[in-house]
Amino acid sequence: MSPVNPSNQSPVKTHPSFVAYLALFLLILFFSGLSGRLGPTLAWFDYATLVGRFGLILDTQTFLGAGGTGARGGFFYAVSFLPSIMFAVGVIELAARYGALDAAHVLLTPILRPLLGIPGACGIAMIASLQSSDAGAAMTRELADARLITDDERTILSTFEFSSGASVIFYLTVACVLFEFLPVRFLIPLGVVLLFKVIGANLVRLYLTIRRRS
Repeated sequence: MSPVNPSNQSPVKTHPSFVAYLALFLLILFFSGLSGRLGPTLAWFDYATLVGRFGLILDTQTFLGAGGTGARGGFFYAVSFLPSIMFAVGVIELAARYGALDAAHVLLTPILRPLLGIPGACGIAMIASLQSSDAGAAMTRELADARLITDDERTILSTFEFSSGASVIFYLTVACVLFEFLPVRFLIPLGVVLLFKVIGANLVRLYLTIRRRS
């Protein structure tokens, strides 16, 4: 018996509950970074704030040190990603149990399907990737493992996520020193970055479409 291709299945009609929509709203707020910028009162509900950062050894280096090379340097570099990935996966699993992915599919599919050719469930991963590429990657893996997206949809989503990964958090933290020198409003360059993320994803979408038809 040949394996079932999720793209050939008829969509399952689900009717998310109010709790599912609430879970989706809270999940988007949690990964968007907005709550972390609304003052210390809501900072506890921000992904980047809760992930935190490693402390310093002798006020200069983290446990990674400096000058590491080879397998040992790569191993410790990979270990440094574990807290953010494990935390993101746990939050996603909790929200999914309350129906957040079903709610995202219902609300966001009419937008994302014509815009990028991907289902609405990918919207959460897209929003998360704007603050943390690790969280976006973890959510994409969860969607793929649950067979909620096809291989082509995963490729398109990954293109959006990793072209200028974590765009919002880097723009608002690193590029903020240049805001006073910008001749335009400070959000316009960020809009250009996001626009080209969409364009890049659609170029990959076009390539995949041509490849399927050839």
